[in-house]
Amino acid sequence: MTSTTDRGRFTALRWAGQVVAWLVILVAVSAVAVGVLIPRIGGATPYTILTSSMEPKYPPGTLVVVRPTPAEQIGVGEVVTYQLASGERAVVTHRVVSVALGADGERRFITQGDANSSVDRTPVMPVQIKGTLWYAVPKLGWMSNAIGQDRRNAAVYVVAGGLGLYAAWMLGGALRERFRRARPTDEEARQ
Repeated sequence: MTSTTDRGRFTALRWAGQVVAWLVILVAVSAVAVGVLIPRIGGATPYTILTSSMEPKYPPGTLVVVRPTPAEQIGVGEVVTYQLASGERAVVTHRVVSVALGADGERRFITQGDANSSVDRTPVMPVQIKGTLWYAVPKLGWMSNAIGQDRRNAAVYVVAGGLGLYAAWMLGGALRERFRRARPTDEEARQ
């Protein structure tokens, strides 16, 4: 037979375990929402800052989410993510420090990393620009890179499925506990 003190400790530990579990769920859901769902819904793309060129505001590991923006709406001071060469996968995230017009009348963007002492050597053409900064989350980029671009969609489904199973398990436990409390004990049944 357990004492009231032991039951109280068990109840407190169980309650603390549930609080920790729900905090973990909240953090996981928030990370998935910020890094994958919100960008997808907003038509944006998440990228990770890999170098220190945008420090101190955007250190390596920062997740930057960029939205497509027409070239005419991009001005000095905007942070843009652009392809190093049109059509290639490699991108850079730097700040626009000036806008110029080429001989053909097309806009050209002069960019520079916040931590760099000089401007980037090659002007950026509008066709190279993936978008402008929508929002940034420090350190979340490392997690995004660990998951990988190709596996990110699968990760959303795995996390969502896991969270759904966990929620069902927690609900089942709560229902079992409620039925256990409602059922009379052997001692109560004998009286």
